[in-house]
Amino acid sequence: MAHAEYKKWLEPDNLTKLRSWARDGLTNEQIAKKIGVKRQTFQRWLSTYSDMSDALKKGKEIVDAEIEDSLISIMKKHTVTTTQYKMVKKDDFNLKAERSKFANIYKLDHPDATKNEILIATAENVEVYEKIPISKTVTEVDPNTSAIIFWLKNRRPDIYRDQTFQKLNEANARKTLAEAQLSEAQLKAIEESDDPSNKTIIVDDIREVKSDDSNSETESRD
Repeated sequence: MAHAEYKKWLEPDNLTKLRSWARDGLTNEQIAKKIGVKRQTFQRWLSTYSDMSDALKKGKEIVDAEIEDSLISIMKKHTVTTTQYKMVKKDDFNLKAERSKFANIYKLDHPDATKNEILIATAENVEVYEKIPISKTVTEVDPNTSAIIFWLKNRRPDIYRDQTFQKLNEANARKTLAEAQLSEAQLKAIEESDDPSNKTIIVDDIREVKSDDSNSETESRD
């Protein structure tokens, strides 16, 4: 069963899955176990099918670091190199050697394959032409202003964050302080109301107050 599944893992969705497993830190042996093949078989696949090995290599790279490096590079004045290629037919000797190598590895992975199946697989996977670079163009690119603004706002928010956010943060700070002061005042009022020496006497008639004052004066003269 494993021998018939290698093509499945060359499909785009499964290459993405391989890349994801590698990014999660799985070893080649662990990935081989997930696929359901022996480690040796998986290693042969990697040496034979470049799409598969490239997927693992890409997955094992630190994606965040790549993105940060790209962001930093476009914030500075930099150059972009464009290479043009032409397709050239491989030398017969080299082409024959590549086909022979592929066929031998394919036989190991597919011991029941017929000669015709091996020839078809070899024709599908060994390119007759190769890319040869013929020219390079180097272009100078100015710094990306949007990238610079994004970087500064996130790296130095105390200085470069939008004024709207600064004002909102200040308003929230004032609101929190006011609420704290109000809570403190309410607590103090409750404490004072519980103190007997701070009791307030309420009377309904002002004459009662005067009467009490007169009686106090009489008692004093006596």
